[in-house]
Amino acid sequence: MCGIVGYTGTRDAYPVIVKGLKRLEYRGYDSAGVALLDKEQLKIYKKKGKVADLEDEIGTRNVEGTTGIGHTRWATHGEPSDKNAHPHISKSGTIAMIHNGIIENYAQLKSELLKKGYEFQSDTDTEVLLNFIDDIKQHNNCTLEEAARIALKRVTGAYVILLMEAENPDTIIAARKGSPLVIGVGKNEHFLGSDASPMLEYTKEVVYINDYELAIVKPDQLILKNLGNEMITPYVQKLDLELAAIEKGGFDHFMLKEIFEQPQTIFDCMRGRLNAANETITMSGIQQYAEQIINANRIIIIACGTSWHAGLVAEYIFEELCRINVEVEYASEFRYRNPIVNKGDVILAVSQSGETADTLVAIEKAKEKGAIILGVVNVVGSSIARISHGGAYTHAGPEIGVASTKAFTAQLVVLTMVALKIAYIKGSIDSNRYKKLLLELDAVPEKVAWILNHHETIRAIAEKYKDARDFLYLGRGYNFPVALEGALKLKEISYIHAEGYPAAEMKHGPIALVDDQLPVVFIATRDAYHEKVISNMQEIKARKGKVIGIITEGDTSSAALCDDYISVPEADEIVAPMLTVIPLQLLSYYIGVAKDCNVDQPRNLAKSVTVE
Repeated sequence: MCGIVGYTGTRDAYPVIVKGLKRLEYRGYDSAGVALLDKEQLKIYKKKGKVADLEDEIGTRNVEGTTGIGHTRWATHGEPSDKNAHPHISKSGTIAMIHNGIIENYAQLKSELLKKGYEFQSDTDTEVLLNFIDDIKQHNNCTLEEAARIALKRVTGAYVILLMEAENPDTIIAARKGSPLVIGVGKNEHFLGSDASPMLEYTKEVVYINDYELAIVKPDQLILKNLGNEMITPYVQKLDLELAAIEKGGFDHFMLKEIFEQPQTIFDCMRGRLNAANETITMSGIQQYAEQIINANRIIIIACGTSWHAGLVAEYIFEELCRINVEVEYASEFRYRNPIVNKGDVILAVSQSGETADTLVAIEKAKEKGAIILGVVNVVGSSIARISHGGAYTHAGPEIGVASTKAFTAQLVVLTMVALKIAYIKGSIDSNRYKKLLLELDAVPEKVAWILNHHETIRAIAEKYKDARDFLYLGRGYNFPVALEGALKLKEISYIHAEGYPAAEMKHGPIALVDDQLPVVFIATRDAYHEKVISNMQEIKARKGKVIGIITEGDTSSAALCDDYISVPEADEIVAPMLTVIPLQLLSYYIGVAKDCNVDQPRNLAKSVTVE
């Protein structure tokens, strides 16, 4: 949600900012804008639509200046429009601001400003905060830095803000609470961004800004303070990320690239951790909390969206292997319903970005109650990683496509390795089962590659069903969450209505939808539920539904019941979801492409949900 970019240094700011905004397009947005400072002249350009529309709008107009800020907006307060696009300019005309987040008490602040005679040009909470800061600056005769600090003490909600003022043309004031902010450190220049992607080609040295921190950024200086005006020493980290990782690499779309990266990303996730030959799993961020996990009354997995589906698979795995009670919670519900959290409960926070707002608030509250927080995240240095006691990175690399693919399989791998490690230490599985599952995990990258080599079969099936109005996805056991994930992917990418259900629940309602036009996708691999799923397939066939099967290679009995089927290699049911989800990702991708949808940036969606 909302991408922010800033630059101050010796280069022309505009090309750096526009390129950075394009790098952040994956976050999802509906308008874009830039503010530039040339000496003491403040120039603002903004436009509804894509960054390319902004470039067209600017055309040959003056874009000189070595300090600037840029923004891609995902609408919250006010519809997508030119006037609601960022940056906003203060009533005094001297301060420009961009903002990622939501100011929850903006109505109260706006009411105060209206009484003082302020008029507003947009419907946004951002313009309210900007003029609140400007009002404080004028009436207290203080610096912009001090005005921002005073204002943010009154603010309720989440934010990253970047401020520039005409009288200080080489300075950007930045602050954050609840939304991500990274500052890149160069030679006589600094870069700011929602993540590190806008600055990758300029510097590998970055500072991750924490909540309630305020940064004063000049070309040759980075000063960090807290809201109490106390100095903080910036902690500079080295990025382990290459520019090629955020480029398409010859693929038509980032989503397709990331689907095809999965043999490598799954391998990377296990590399240095899983050694099947030596029968070991090395995870230091889990090892140090192994006893607490083993002795916990329960494990609570907190996540949103696709990560929640990974958590559902993990629930089955942990309960079977570790014999520990597991609950899987939507973070957005968990944070508000006053849940019972006891000291010693283990919270597993699962998030690709590590910045998901609901998950962050949920684990902060659980931590206050004495729970042990373990993060499973992809982005190094992210907020969830920093607030957690321990955990594990998934090492999937940057995921640019809005719909999560490789992050899901990487989460499954990490969660399975955690469960196996705990089960082995606890002694809740025998050595033969442990060894077999290590070998099964070790073989997953090769099996995923085998599925991807048959992608043309999936493309043909997608072409056949691209005009369907609805889809039903059914699975049982470990494959039930895969059905949910398959339905979610289709909805996200193709805008076709789809529902995922446990196959056994079909007769409790969804079967009423079945007719000769409805495609029903069964995840029907050979496992403990196979015969039951076969019966469910026959029930759909009897009602003339179109059966698409995800089946085990060589399973002729399932193939005979399918109108179309996609084979996957045989695997233990615990690792099967890492395989069965691959055809569903490809199916949604190819249907989306066939319908001419923007598969990398689906409408209304954002990659990282950093606001409620």
